[in-house]
Amino acid sequence: MIRELFKKINYSFDWLLFGAVFFISVAGILTMNSFLPNGQAGAGGGVLFVRQIIWLVISIIVLFIASLVDWRFLRRTSSIVFLFVVCCFILLFLFVAGSVFKGAQSWFDLGAFAFQPVDFAKIVLVLLLAKYFSRRHIEIANVRHILTSGFYTFIIFMLVFLQPDFGSAIIIFLIWLSMVLVSGISKKHLLVVFLSGLLAFGGLWFFVFKDYQKARIISFINPLTDLSGSGYNAYQSTIAVGSGEIWGKGVGLGSQSKLKFLPEYETDFIFAAFSEEWGFVGVILIFGLYGVVFWRIISIAKNGATNFEILFGLGLSSIFLSHFIIHVGMNVGLLPVTGITMPFMSYGGSHLLAEFLGLGILMGQSSYARATNKEAAKNEIIGIAE
Repeated sequence: MIRELFKKINYSFDWLLFGAVFFISVAGILTMNSFLPNGQAGAGGGVLFVRQIIWLVISIIVLFIASLVDWRFLRRTSSIVFLFVVCCFILLFLFVAGSVFKGAQSWFDLGAFAFQPVDFAKIVLVLLLAKYFSRRHIEIANVRHILTSGFYTFIIFMLVFLQPDFGSAIIIFLIWLSMVLVSGISKKHLLVVFLSGLLAFGGLWFFVFKDYQKARIISFINPLTDLSGSGYNAYQSTIAVGSGEIWGKGVGLGSQSKLKFLPEYETDFIFAAFSEEWGFVGVILIFGLYGVVFWRIISIAKNGATNFEILFGLGLSSIFLSHFIIHVGMNVGLLPVTGITMPFMSYGGSHLLAEFLGLGILMGQSSYARATNKEAAKNEIIGIAE
């Protein structure tokens, strides 16, 4: 039995993908710790260092277990719909029992740790959209599929937006947009939807929004216009990135982050803290590791047994890519500060567990890739849903 278990792990497990995310996670953990002389660094870094190691170990165990599961039941049963409904109720329950952190009621405080449901809701949304689009690919050009899939997404979007967690709401929207684009939906219909949205926003801007509301939006889009107020974090982040120069200041020796000039360096600004300590060379290395992650995810997705597995892999990559682009963009002052974490790298157990779970599901699906499931693929092509 043990031999069969190891054989299954070796067959479905992508060690290159695992190695890339493992080293990214380790780089994040090292960046959280401080090696400045006692008394110079703020307290707490060592605690986060130890906690994140524990979360990484738990996440790796979850990844291995998930990679052994036969996930075909997800496209054959109504399990995904059930998970979606459960996610919606959990997100709704946040407004009753959730804890407020940084102005957003998006966490459950469980004492020893806090839990953020939206991280898992993103995975469930990808599963739901993958199942919806894979079963309707023959008639996918119909505009009602944009509206129906958009309605499912809108439910989670609003539950997150009202917390208010604007960053996660943006990610929810980008998940839907990316999966709509790769599913084959009519681009003409999609363009009409977006133009309607732009016209509606234009009407609000010129006829509804007050001057102070416009000023807030401008400050959000370009925070560097207010360096002493809303743009303070973004400004300190750009200083940290630039001060790393070529080789960096050394692991754990980032003065900008460890001396607390840069707030939230363990989460929202982990890339800036990493750049300060590792320099341009370190940034190239970490970008290379993320490149391996995206390459392996897309490669696994391309060999999916049916469109469901393919769309899930592409949707999962859209989560990581959206997080990556927005996080790096806001750390270098190109995008608004939205509190988006860096995949596998930022401090936090919820997002790390969800990310490793997503990879585990992907690797589990690779054990019944398209080459060994020709009949399932053939049935899907002619519109027979399993």
